[in-house]
Amino acid sequence: MKVPLGVFVSEDEADKQTILGHLGDGCCLVTVGDRTTEKMIGFGLIPSLQITDGTEKREKRIHPKIPSGTIEFSVDNPPSEVTNQSIEIIKKSFSVASPVRLTVNGEEDLLVLPVCAHAPDNAVVMYGQPNEGLVIVKVTAEIRNKTQSLLDLME
Repeated sequence: MKVPLGVFVSEDEADKQTILGHLGDGCCLVTVGDRTTEKMIGFGLIPSLQITDGTEKREKRIHPKIPSGTIEFSVDNPPSEVTNQSIEIIKKSFSVASPVRLTVNGEEDLLVLPVCAHAPDNAVVMYGQPNEGLVIVKVTAEIRNKTQSLLDLME
């Protein structure tokens, strides 16, 4: 995930106003990563789907606060992998009332791929680029095809 799937926003520019400029009315906001999730919740933007693993830059950390009313799921997903179980729980997360918190036992980084492949049309996915900033991906048919192709290569 070194090459951003979407628009890169530097850490200095990743403020609430900049973020709001990338969100459409009624969009489905998805965050992948503890710091990204925490930042959006801190801005008062509650992601429809929040995927966290309790680590940041390979160091354990406290999970971001879970907003009230959040449905919680957990999944095992080893580092550098995307399990079928993870894909299925992500699909399920988009079919239930939001917000949803998916806590990953293992590593969540590559789960950006199935999120982008299965997110609804109005989705905006955000994930961090460590020590650099934030990537904002508007889910389109092109993004779905690209991420599904990458997932297919991992099988």
